[in-house]
Amino acid sequence: MLTLSPFYQELLAALNRGLVMSLALIVPSAVGGVVIGISAGALRVFGARWLRWLGDGYAALFRGTPLVVQLFVLYFGLPNLGLYLSPYAAAVIGFVLCSGAYQSEYVRGALLSIKRGQYLGAQALGFTGWQTVRWIIVPQAVRRAIHGCGNEIIYLIKYSSLAYIVTCMELTGEGKTVATEYFRFTEVFAIIGLYYLGLVTLAIFVLKRIEQRLFIPGFGHQ
Repeated sequence: MLTLSPFYQELLAALNRGLVMSLALIVPSAVGGVVIGISAGALRVFGARWLRWLGDGYAALFRGTPLVVQLFVLYFGLPNLGLYLSPYAAAVIGFVLCSGAYQSEYVRGALLSIKRGQYLGAQALGFTGWQTVRWIIVPQAVRRAIHGCGNEIIYLIKYSSLAYIVTCMELTGEGKTVATEYFRFTEVFAIIGLYYLGLVTLAIFVLKRIEQRLFIPGFGHQ
C-alpha cells in the first residue's frame, strides 16, 4: 500500500481546502460577471446617453486598471472610508466587477453585430423596444458572445489565484503556505498548476456543452 510522506499529506490536504475556497470564489464571480456583463453591455448599446457614458466609464475603469490594484483598493483602501469587507467579499466583488467589465465588451460587440433589419422587422410586428431587445436581439447576441464570455470565465479561473493577496486563502494561498514551510516551491506550484489545469479543462467541457445546447444550425452563417 502506497503511503504518502508527511509533506505530500499536508500539501494535498491544504490544496483540497484551497480548491473548495477557489470554487466558492469562481462560481459566484462567474455568474455575477455574466449578469453584470449582459446588463452593462445592453446599457452601453440601448441606454440613454448618460447611461452609455456610465457604462463606458465602468468598462474603461475596470479594464484599464490591474486587478491586483482593484483588490487592494477594495480590501485595504475602503476601510479608510469606513467600509470594511471580509477577504472573501473583497475578492468576489473585485472579480465580479472586473469580469463584468470584460463581459460587457463582448456583449456590446455581439449586440452591435445584429443587423438593423431585425429591429425594424420586430417593430413592424408590433414589438415594443423592450420586447425587441428581450426576445429578438439578446438571444441572438448571447449566442455570438458566448465564445468571448466563455474565454473570460477561463481567465477568471486563473486570476482567482490573486485572492490570496487580500488574505483569502484559496488554492494558491494554501499552496504558498506549505511551500514556504518546506521550501519546496517547484513541487508545490507544479501540483497547483495541475489543479488549475483540471479546473480549466472542466470549465471548457461545460462551456462546450452550453454552446451545443444553444447552437442553431445555420445561425451566424451568411
